Parts: sequence; C-alpha cells; structure tokens
Amino acid sequence: MLNWEDPLVDLKPRHPLYLDAARDPDADNPAEIEAESSAWRDRESPGHDAQDTTVTAASPATPRPGLGLVDNSALMATAGSAPVVNPNPLPLQTTLLPDEDDRVWQTPDASPARGKTAATTPISEPTSKLASKNQPAGGATGLENLEMGAGRIRVDDKRIINCHADLNQLVPFKYDWAWQKYLDACANHWMPQEINMNADIALWKDPNGLTEDERTIIKRNLGFFSTADSLVANNLVLAVYRHITNPECRQYLLRQAFEEALHTHAYQYVVESLGLDEGEIFNMYREVPSVARKAEWALPFTQYLADPHFKTGTPANDRRLLREMVAFYVIFEGIFFYVGFVQVLSMGRRNKMTGTAEQFQYILRDESMHMNFGIDVINQIKLENPHLWSGAFKQELRDMITEAVELEAQYAQDTMPRGVLGLNAPMFKEYLHFIANRRCAQIGLAEPYPGATNPFPWMSEVLDLKKEKNFFETRVTEYQTGGALSWD
Repeated sequence: MLNWEDPLVDLKPRHPLYLDAARDPDADNPAEIEAESSAWRDRESPGHDAQDTTVTAASPATPRPGLGLVDNSALMATAGSAPVVNPNPLPLQTTLLPDEDDRVWQTPDASPARGKTAATTPISEPTSKLASKNQPAGGATGLENLEMGAGRIRVDDKRIINCHADLNQLVPFKYDWAWQKYLDACANHWMPQEINMNADIALWKDPNGLTEDERTIIKRNLGFFSTADSLVANNLVLAVYRHITNPECRQYLLRQAFEEALHTHAYQYVVESLGLDEGEIFNMYREVPSVARKAEWALPFTQYLADPHFKTGTPANDRRLLREMVAFYVIFEGIFFYVGFVQVLSMGRRNKMTGTAEQFQYILRDESMHMNFGIDVINQIKLENPHLWSGAFKQELRDMITEAVELEAQYAQDTMPRGVLGLNAPMFKEYLHFIANRRCAQIGLAEPYPGATNPFPWMSEVLDLKKEKNFFETRVTEYQTGGALSWD
C-alpha cells in the first residue's frame, strides 16, 4: 500500500479528506451530498472519526502562493524524506489580490443582482451551477463536440485567452511570431548524447582536477536544474496549456514541453557521465534550502492554474493567469536560471568541464527562446485585455521580481560562499539587478534598480542580453536539424 504521509503536513492547511458539498460540482442539495459522503465514509472506513473531515482554515502564518518561505529548519527537518504523493485535491485557495472584486466587471447586458461573483467565490468552487454572466467562462479546450456545418475559422475569431473558436484548426494564423518561434525551435534541435563528455569525465575523476568550490558549483547547479525543468514542464502541461486558447501558441508550447524534457535528459546524462550520486542530485531541491526556496516559491502558481475548477474569463482569474506566466517565464526561466548559467559557462571559458558547459549553452539558447515566447504572450494578453494591467497589478509584479532577485542572490551566496572563477556573490547581486531591469522593461514595468550595470561584460557574447531573440544565430556552434551539429 502506498504511503501518503506528508512530512510537511503540520506546516500546511488540512485538505478535505472526503467529498465536500461546498466543492462538488453536483452539489445542488448540500444536505444530500453530505449524507452520501457520510454513508460512504461509514462503508469504506468504519473506524473513521468524523472529526477527521473538518477542514481547518489556513493559519495566517501560511505563506500565500508565491510569497513567503518555509523556514529553513522545516526544510531541513524533512531532508532526505522518501518521495511523497498527496492524493487529496487542492485546498481552497484565496485570491492573490484580496482587493480584486469582479462585481465591477459586468457584461453589457448583465444584471448586477444575479448570482455570486468570482471575488466572493474561491477559485476552486464549481461555477457550473451559478447562473451569473460574471462567473469565469474560460475558453475553448479543443475537446468540444464536433459541430457539423459550422463556419470556417476567421483570423479575427482568434485570441490568446478566452477564445471560443475551434482550437483544432491551426490555420489561418493570427500570431505569426508564435508560429515562427515554433519553426525556429524545431530547426534548433539537438540531443545530449551528441556532446562529448570524455574531457569532463577525466577532469572530474582527477582528484586535483577541480577545487572543492568548483565541484560544489557543478553539483549545486545540476541539483537545481535537474528538477527545475521538470517543474517548468509540469507547469506547461498541467496548467498553462489548457488556458491558452490559440492553436499556434499551443503548437509552440508542445515544442517547449519537449525541450524541457530534453533538458532534464541532459542533466541526467551529465550526472551519469560523471558518476555522481543520482539521489543526491535529483533530491537536492528537497534537501538544500537555497535550491528548495526557488521551487517552493514557484509551485503555488502552477497549483492555482492546475485546479480543475479554475477557469479564466474574469479580470481576477485572467490576472492569475498573467501573474503565473510572469512567475515562470520572466522570473523562473528569466532570473532563477541565470546564476547557474553564468557559473557553469564561466567554467567552460576556462577550459574546465567543457562538455557540461556546452550542454548548458544549448539549454540556455532554448530557455532564451522560451522566455521570449512567454514575454510575447504576456504582452499580447495585455494588448487584448488592457483592463488587466492596473497600477496595483503592475506594482505587485515588480514586488514579485524584486523578491525573486533576493532569492537568486541567496542561491549565488550558497553556491560560491568564498568566490571562485573570478566571480563572487556581491557581483552576482549587481548582475541580477541588471537582469531584473531588463525583464521589467520587456513587459512594460518600471525598472526596480535604476542604474544597475552588467559586472560581467564578457558574458555578452554568450548570453547576449541585448539581442536575446536571435542570440543563437551569433554563436559558432550553430543548431542544425537532424542532429547534424558542427563543432568548428
């Protein structure tokens, strides 16, 4: 029998263990639902104590999604715990913006007196029985029943979110940039096994080949990235994809999901090649606080959108989607990845761990395209839904970005406490300020760190922050289709 015990259970709000009338989509009669639930409990668990079904409200100390951190002592108390899978549904989630109120968002013919509003209904509560035009309607999913004789798709029918046009028809294109990014990504195909790791293996096995600080950098970054790309893939497949209602954008998302899997493959290939302890590397995000913090920061955003009852279609929920995309595309892939990229590529520049550095160079090129696709989607959503981009919302996003900078600065301190490779943690803080300014400018936010400069000018050739959209074209090692890579 599987063990569902959660080592962090005491830190979390309790989940409803059995059927909850308040959340069941067929709960027309809560009394009947509760009676059925009680009968089911009696049949399945004769010794069950009714007290166990109480849903305890989250304590004020519980970090809200994306904000607040589990204490280091709590993280370390569970270090090395066996994998845990929680079969229970997500707990009721509160809004990330408590002052958002969808009652002000009325369709032209909507009556203010009809039904509840999304602001007074948790996002997990079913809305199918609430007859209000203010309730989240979401968009098409691609799973709708076939309608014979329906009209052909027009370009003007398409939208990034909340679109009800047929998603199974790729053409006609509306967002040519999305289709071009998909074609570019396909042309840039590569595989980890194509990169020679022999020099890395010899250097790693040589007791005098690398310092302990250099070995720490390699292992810490493999530990972070090996699960980080899985978190991004989960976010795409379980959350983002179903809320993006445009087929050419979905086409790119499918390619991106494959590339995230490819990156995880690359980290596994490096770990295997170097003979590292797989458990130590892949479980690091549950054992090392500076790695765990970044995953813990990002996970709640996916959990919100992955809730099966969550739908876009109101300003509050559309902002949740937009906020989540900023969290993953701008912050997770656009800030949290960059300390590791700089550290590993810096070793490659010094002719150390060149195979690993080359893997990271390919991954960085992919991630640059992912980030820019996400930024284009964010900006397109803003363009089509200008009412979402309020002053309060922009300030919240800036606060998210500055918080992320502090987390990544802590990660830099953890991976190189004494400085190595001509780099040190204070230099990285300035570098992160520089990157954060760039990210904010890309989505139309004011720079949070005016005057920040790039302390690593040698990085411009590799990262090319000024020309991210086509920096893969500026490198010697060009991507080529069919695995025919040139190493000139």
